[in-house]
Formats: sequence, structure tokens, C-alpha cells
Amino acid sequence: MSDSETVPAATHPEAPGGAPALPQEALEIAAGYAFGGPALDLGALLWDGRCLPDARVRIPLPMLTRHGLVAGATGTGKTKTLQLIAEQLSAQGVPVFLADVKGDVSGVSAPGLPNDKIRSRAAEVHQRWTATGFPAQFYALGGIGHGIPLRATVTSFGPVLLAKVLQLNRTQEQSLGLIFHYADTKGLELVDLKDLRAVVAFLTSEEGRAELKTVGGLSTATAGVILRALTTFEAQGMGPFFGEPEFDTAELTRTARDGRGLVSVLELPAVQDKPQLFSTFLMWLLADLFHDLPEVGDVEKPKLVFFFDEAHLLFDGASKAFLEAITQTVRLIRSKGVGVFFVTQTPKDVPGDVLAQLGNRVQHALRAFTPDDQKALKATVRTFPDSAYDLEELLTGLGTGEAVVTVLSERGAPTPVAATRLRAPESLMGPVDAAELDRAVTSSPLFGRYAQAVDRESAYEKLEAAKARRPAPEAAPMAEQEPRAAKGAPRREESVVEQVVGSGMFKSLARSIGTQIGREITRSIFGTARRRR
Repeated sequence: MSDSETVPAATHPEAPGGAPALPQEALEIAAGYAFGGPALDLGALLWDGRCLPDARVRIPLPMLTRHGLVAGATGTGKTKTLQLIAEQLSAQGVPVFLADVKGDVSGVSAPGLPNDKIRSRAAEVHQRWTATGFPAQFYALGGIGHGIPLRATVTSFGPVLLAKVLQLNRTQEQSLGLIFHYADTKGLELVDLKDLRAVVAFLTSEEGRAELKTVGGLSTATAGVILRALTTFEAQGMGPFFGEPEFDTAELTRTARDGRGLVSVLELPAVQDKPQLFSTFLMWLLADLFHDLPEVGDVEKPKLVFFFDEAHLLFDGASKAFLEAITQTVRLIRSKGVGVFFVTQTPKDVPGDVLAQLGNRVQHALRAFTPDDQKALKATVRTFPDSAYDLEELLTGLGTGEAVVTVLSERGAPTPVAATRLRAPESLMGPVDAAELDRAVTSSPLFGRYAQAVDRESAYEKLEAAKARRPAPEAAPMAEQEPRAAKGAPRREESVVEQVVGSGMFKSLARSIGTQIGREITRSIFGTARRRR
């Protein structure tokens, strides 16, 4: 653990002899970050080209649940900023979730390697740098890559997020929601993609069409679009993300034995070419946490801080309803003790209603080589409070590892905008060796719980079994036909699903410990599901 907390904060930096070394504006900025309670140290104030090492720029620990944004052009140091914040959160007992898109965050688990650049940076900001590794757990979507497999059932993932992954339009999304509602109601659990295909195929079959007539039905054309999208999706290798054992997001809120927060790293390099999938899967993790965690209100320190990398991918092509759900989740999850940081290139990548919820800002350099760049620069400047800097000039002149910062004070008010030279992470700034990463994964107590996929009986198997047992119409005995004529009205044939639900096998399964059929399904604002007994 870093001993950086022992460095005293200077409210009024002074030159030798006690004379103020700075103009009043810089003194006021420094005073805005002199917090009394626990805080994270980002770095030292920059003013007029000078680094003022005793004027520390900090974030109050309780304010991390007011969310944040880390932005900047490629190569300006966003990833190292994530690592710096994650280390200090872990050291103060706060669990962290990091999405590692490029594969260079795994080094958080290993001590850093000192070199001249690190020593120089530490001296510039008066940082007592100590090489330190932090407790980490590594995950991979569906087990593709180095990490404990992270899976969700189709039922749990829900129709809203799945529609975004499949790139369905609004009408098709509504039809998918109807399919999920039917499966929920009838106890047909959708564990993997073949379960969903089976239910769609059944609902467009001769015996299944009547099932949805009272709620509008499912057109053959829409069902065809959904089935084709599912086929393409699975052909791209997406099948392993859906199945069991489903990941319990409560694993992300654990601490290590020494009291430090566990850093959960989701390794994504193997699925970099599927950005919409991993961004939507991250939203499932967040929505699931929102659904499960209890209300705690304001807390002395967060229960979890969640870093949402490549955030613009989540918002690209999103429907109005989807954006409203994101906004509501971000607004309300603070009361669950969870902080969310979106990581992207410019603030304009994040919708205004979401951006308005982000109280902590770390803006790295922006480039202004094209008219579009100039427009983005001006838009970024407008998102900051009034400042003592010329932000347009400052943001294009920042070096690597420097940023413009404004956060929420302990009173919840925005701090003055501060140009900051950031501290150096104390863990390894780069990936750990693949063999070492694999050892960390296989030695984890979670490996035995989640590594092996399980394909138990679910909707596909139940519909197939019911179809096999269903007698052909011409084989129906005459004794069954005569009472129909006597009553003057035909007796309605039982649907395949009704046969399944009424069967002794189904009732036995519903009573079994291993199955989730027969539990009440509740869906969140994102349509994600958890069942309670």
C-alpha cells in the first residue's frame, strides 16, 4: 500500500521566506482541493507552466459514488489514470471493476518496475513511490481469452440488451420482449441461444401461433429477422457468452484477506472486434448490480467503483428508451454505493443526460487537427465550469500524464478547474506475462465454480421432449372424439407448452433445487432478470 497519504497538503503554497509564490487564482484552486477526509491523490497543480508539488489535486473518497468521466485523445494516458485511481481505491478497501480492452491493465496485479521516467515524475509531484501489486481477479467473456469465464443466461440478459446486441429495430425489439414475456410466464427458461431459437420457432409454428394471439402475435417476418440475427450472432462465436453457470455479480464487491479492495479485470483483447457485445455485456453487469444491491444512501466509501471503458460504443445507435434506461441506472445506482466512471475520447461521446450525472472529471489532452476536432474541443470546454485557465489552449497543450480536473468537494460542490500533473501508478504499467496470468486464473477459488460450462435441461429440451410425446392427430382414439360431438363444440387441443407445464416431469423439475423454473421472475428497467423464490 502506498504511503502517499502521509504527504501534507498545502493550502497556500509559498516561496522561501513566506512570500506567496502564486497569484491569487492559483491559491484559490489549491485551497479547493485541501480536503480533510479520506481522498485519492491524483497529482500536483500546474500553473503557468510550473508544477507545484505541494498543491495536491485530490478526489474525496465518498464522492466517488457521484460518478465520473475520464476522457482524452488516444495516447494521452487515460489507461494509466484508471490504473492510478484503481490502485488507491483498492488500498482504501474499495473493490474496483476495470474493463481491459487493450490488454494492458493486467499489470495492476504486479509491482511496478522503477525507471528514470517514474523517478522523475514521482519527484516532480512529491510522490513517495513504492512498487506495489494489488489483489486482482481476471475474467473473460465466455472464457474467450485469459480469465475466469463470465456468462449470463439469455433469460437474465433480457430482451432490451439482447436487442441492442442483435441490432434489432424498435418493432423487432418489442417482439423480442413479447417472446421473453411468454417464456417467463410459461416457465420456459432461456439458458442459451438454442433455447431462444426453439421458443421463437415454436411460436411461429402451427401449434404455437395461438399462444400469442391475445397479445398481438408474432409475425413470421419479424421472427425470421430475429432468427437470422441469432444465427449470424452465433456464427461470429458469440454463443459461449450465454449459458451456465451464470456469473454472480456479487463477486465484484469482495475484498482481499488483507482488507484491500479486489480489482476485477475483465480481459477483452480477444473480443476487441466485437465492441458492441462487450459494451452491452458491461451494461448487463451494471444493471444486474443495480437490481441486486440494497439501498445504502450516502456512504463513507463506495461499495464498488465500475470503470466503463470505450463508453461511446454503448451509446452508438442506442434507442431513446435504451438511453433513458442508462440515465436512470446511473442516476439511481449511487444510492446502492456504486460509482461509475465512463472512459472515452471526448465528453460529447456521452449523452447530455448521462454526462450531467458525472460529477468528477479527468480530461486529458485533445487534438485539434481537423474542423471536427475543433468542434469537439469547443464542446468539451463548454462542459467545464468557469476557470482561471484558457481551456482551449490548455487542452491542446497538455502532455502525456497531464489532465484538467474538476471533482465534487466534500460538500458536493464542484472544485475549481485544475490543470494537473498526474502521479505515477505503483503497479506494473503494462500487461503481465500470459503464463503468469493463466496461473492467477487457474489458482483462483472462482475457477472451479465458473470454468466448466453446464448444459442442463431448459426450454429447447423441454419443447423437443413435448413434441416427441405429442400424439399425431389421426391417432387420437374415437372415445376422445365422441364427447366433443356430444357437447356441440370442439375440444381445444392442448398446446405443446401446456403439455410440458402439465407433465409430471415438469412438476418434478420445478421442485428440484437445481432448477429455476417456478420462481418469480422480476425484470429491471433494462429487462434484465433475477428470480427470487
